[in-house]
This record gives sequence, structure tokens and C-alpha cells, in this order.
Amino acid sequence: MPSIAEQLSGVLGDAFASLELPRELGRVTPSKQNPERFPFQCNGAMPAAKQAGKPPREIAQAVLDRISGDALIEKAEIAGPGFINLLPAGAAINARAAEIASDDRAGAPQVSEPRKVMIDFGGPNVAKPMHVGHLRSSVLGDSLQRLFRFRGDTVISDIHLGDWGLQMGHLITELEEEQPDLPYFDAAITDGYPSEPPVDIEDLARLYPQASKKAKEDADRLAKSRRATAELQAGRAGYRALLRHFIDVSVAALKKDFGDLGVQFDLWKGESDVNDLIDGLVADFKARGVAEESEGAWVVRVARDGDKKELAPLILVTSEGSSLYGTTDLATILDRKQTVGPDLTLYVVDLAQSDHFEQVFRAADKAGLAPEGSLEHVKFGTVNGTDGKRLRTRDGGTFRLADLIASAIERADERLKEAGLAEDVGAEEHDRVARMVGLAAIKFADLQNYRTTNYVFDLDRFTSFEGKTGPYLLYAAVRVKSLMRRAAEAGVEPGPISAEAAEERDLVLALDAFGAALEQACENRAPNAICDHAFTLAQAFSKFYSACPILSAGTDAVKRSRLALAEATLKQLELCLGLLGLEAPERM
Repeated sequence: MPSIAEQLSGVLGDAFASLELPRELGRVTPSKQNPERFPFQCNGAMPAAKQAGKPPREIAQAVLDRISGDALIEKAEIAGPGFINLLPAGAAINARAAEIASDDRAGAPQVSEPRKVMIDFGGPNVAKPMHVGHLRSSVLGDSLQRLFRFRGDTVISDIHLGDWGLQMGHLITELEEEQPDLPYFDAAITDGYPSEPPVDIEDLARLYPQASKKAKEDADRLAKSRRATAELQAGRAGYRALLRHFIDVSVAALKKDFGDLGVQFDLWKGESDVNDLIDGLVADFKARGVAEESEGAWVVRVARDGDKKELAPLILVTSEGSSLYGTTDLATILDRKQTVGPDLTLYVVDLAQSDHFEQVFRAADKAGLAPEGSLEHVKFGTVNGTDGKRLRTRDGGTFRLADLIASAIERADERLKEAGLAEDVGAEEHDRVARMVGLAAIKFADLQNYRTTNYVFDLDRFTSFEGKTGPYLLYAAVRVKSLMRRAAEAGVEPGPISAEAAEERDLVLALDAFGAALEQACENRAPNAICDHAFTLAQAFSKFYSACPILSAGTDAVKRSRLALAEATLKQLELCLGLLGLEAPERM
């Protein structure tokens, strides 16, 4: 059955249609003016008045006349210039509560026409440790893949490793300077390379910044790295063997970092995986006139009439013969078209890359690789310190993601001890709870903001068990779990729901809003809608729990009804947490 708002929209839509007005004017939304008395409202009389040439209140009254006596509506009245306020009937609320309670999806519908959705996120570079800048893409991309899967789409996620650009040339040449006798640097040797890598992740983390610093200060050193990059891309065997080592070492470290964050990918592909497609793609672009020569390079002109700012051409091949990020991105689009065939591809990458993706998407459209609108840049802002600038360590360095997670878990452990929580569990379980709370703190803090918003990282506030935080939601779920255990011990089971008290009805209406929140989160590519819903639901349950005794209620029927409401709340709250990549412990 549709949500109560959708059912009401159908009734009012019929009423508007009977007045020979557009059915969509009957759309009903949650009320913001007087939600205690009238949870829903319809504002269609105002635009209808313009079309009909009549006062809005006259239109509203005509609608009320037509919906009078409908079993779905207990009370309706006109307010202000022509708003229609609506109170659903108790029977409708109870029927919807029963559906939500019996539904594994807690009332959330699935899409009628599922799509194949590719989500490109993560995007760390080989040889570079993950830092705080990877937090938003990781938790946002992970939540989006959970959301789209939950609503019924087929989702394929790809880490899209940065393993093919100039940084590879930097690593190769810097390693050569330190260990020139390695066989990889002898052009005469083309196979039989060692199976063990000559470097570990700490070596890579050291070599890259060393080389990058040198290249910025010395043009000859930069040229050397560029030549190595071009030779790597041309297929030099020793360099390709080194690249494989670099990737293997980096992926092992990345899988640990992403695993600690609770993030997984379906594909672990990198830019290098599409190298074999680049020559054919470039040749095709040239043959069809998609690309043109410019000062020795090959470019795709993507500027359009009407652009508000100038958009530079996408460089397909440099004058030195190297491909750039735009080239590998286009080859990746081609690869995905051939192997996956997505209907929609979402790139979860920060705002700073907006121009780059506009270039790539326009080039892909121009070449017929992907129709306009099928590629989408899901932009996000920055994580800042209290000074309003990007979050840094105390010495001004980049904040490593592993250190950030460790700090959150440590602070969560302190919070648990301060609040006297998780004291009756063993040390191992306590550590597990602290990890859940710490991850909930930083992930919810990130996701509760609309994705393009910059936010200030405040670990003390994020780890609080009060207010709109991840730990608060975890505690809310744990409290319901404790109630369910006590009910089972007392032999009380959930039963038919009859929402009589205002707090009971409000809780049902909060549960009923889940489907709308899911739709909003998916359509806007913004999980903050689920964060808002989960917090609203937890608050509604808290008010219900305080006002409506459950196990001490006067009759068995009331006990069972209220217990069923609590059980439905837990189910939906845990679904919300799962969509955000969070998990609630059994006890706290």
C-alpha cells in the first residue's frame, strides 16, 4: 500500500480532476504550520485559482466538498489563503502501521523500473596513503551504492585507482635513483622479474613526495619522469612489472583502510586496466573528427555556445605522446560500456574536479560513448578544521585517514566510559562497541550534511550520545533492543497495532515517511535525507517511549500493540543505519 501522503494525494487528485483541474494539484505533503493537529496539507488551491480564475478559498472549499465523507480522512479544513489541512483517519493510520510492521522493507517501496547503476568512488592514487580527503568520497559513495541497491537497482561500484599518470613516472625514476641495479631498469631485460616487490607501502609513501618535490624544482627532473611515464604507457616491460608491484602493494594497504571504514567495492580496477583501449579510442576519435591536432597534441574541443565560462579543450594525447586523466576516463567509459552497460554512472568526486568532469562528459557525448545525462558528477565539499580551512594535523600536514579513524574510536571509548555504557560486556566486545560508535560518529557527521556543504570536523561533538549524532542513533537502537529482550523474557509478543495516543500516531507517521526519505536521498544523490529521517524517527520513538508505557501498560492488547510499534521502529531504524554504512551493537 502507498504511504498515507500518497493515498491522500490520490483522493485530493481525484477531487481536483472532478473540477476539471490538473490531478497533480492534489499533491499532499507533511504539514509545517500545524503538524500536531493536521499532519498533512495540500497547497494546490493557490495555483488552481490562477487557472480557474477563482479565489483560492473557493477552490479549496470545492475540493473539501468532494472529499467529505472519505474514509481516509478524519478531518479537513481550510487555512490562510487556501491551504487544505488534513488529519488522516485512525483506521488509515492503523492499517499503514500494520503494513510497515509486517514488511521486511519497513514500508519502503522498490523502483518499478530498475536501472543498472555504476558508481565510481574512492579514487585513491597508488603509492599514496589515504587521507581525510578520501573520507567523503568513501562514505558518500558507499551510502549511495547501498541506497540504490536497496531501492532495487543493480549497482556495480568501482574504486577507479589512480595508477597510470605522472605519479607512476615519479615513482619509477625515484626508485631508479635509489636502486639503479634493479633489473626493471635494464631495457634489455624483458621478463623473469622478481615475484617479490622491491618496495613496501612506506617506501612508496616516501618515494612519491621526494620525486614530486624534485620535479617542481628541476625541469630536467620533471622531464625525466614524463619520459618514464610515456615509456610505461608504451609498454616497456620493466616499468610494467614495477607498476604491477606498486599496485599490489598499494591495494593490500587500501583494502585494510577501506575495510576499517566498512567500505567495499565490486571492482578494483585502475586507469592502467584500460590502457589497451586507448590507442583504438584515440584512432577512432581522430578518424571521426572528434579529436583535432593542436600544437602537437590531440584535443577534443568541448566548448559550447552559451557557456557562461570558457571550458578548455580536453587533451587526449600530449605533444610528448602521453595520455592524461581525461584520456583514461574516456577509455574507462568505453570499457564500462562494453563490459557492464550502465544506464547511469555516478562519479563521487569533490567539487574541485567539476571542470574536468564537464570536459570528459561532453567529450563522451560528442564521441557517442555515453548519451548526455547518463554520466553524472556527484560533487561534495571539504572537511575543515575549526579555522575553516581543510582539516590538517597540528604540524600542518595531511591528516591520514587511518589516524582519523583511530582518533574517533579512542574518543568513542572515552565517551562510553564517561557515560557508564558497555560496562557489562567483556573487553573484546567493549572494543567492538567502541569501534561501532567511533565509525558512526565520523560517518554520520559527514553524511548528515548535504554533500556540497563544507563542514567543520569536531570529534567531541560527533561522539556525543546527545543531539543529532551517530552515537545517539546507535543508542536509540540499543534501547529498543533491550526493550525487546525484556519483553521476550516476560513472555510478551508483538500484536495488532492500534495507535490511540497522539505519540503513537506520531510514531506511525514518522515510520510512514521512510519511503519519501529514500526517494529523496536517491534522487538528490544525498544520504542526508536518510540521516534526517533516522533522527526524526528516533526522536518520535523517544517521545512515544516516555509517554506510553509498554510492558507496564494496562491491558495485554495495549502492551502487544506498543511492542509491535517498537519492533517496527527498530527494524526501520536498523535499515536506515545500514543504508548509511552504520551498525548498532546488541548492548551498550
